Amino acid sequence: MSDGTATCIDIILAIILPPLGVFFKFGCGVEFWICLILTFFGYLPGIIYAVWAITKEPAGA
Repeated sequence: MSDGTATCIDIILAIILPPLGVFFKFGCGVEFWICLILTFFGYLPGIIYAVWAITKEPAGA
């Protein structure tokens, strides 16, 4: 599967269940826990953070 397809699938998962999309991209790291907490506080903040985290450029790029 190409990187673009994987990112698209991660974004779709992030809209349906935000922590799941972040988990598939980053594992059980800080990004996942931030997304989980934001989703508990409100579904929309979780979606916004998940899409941002998935689409942001890596620090080294």
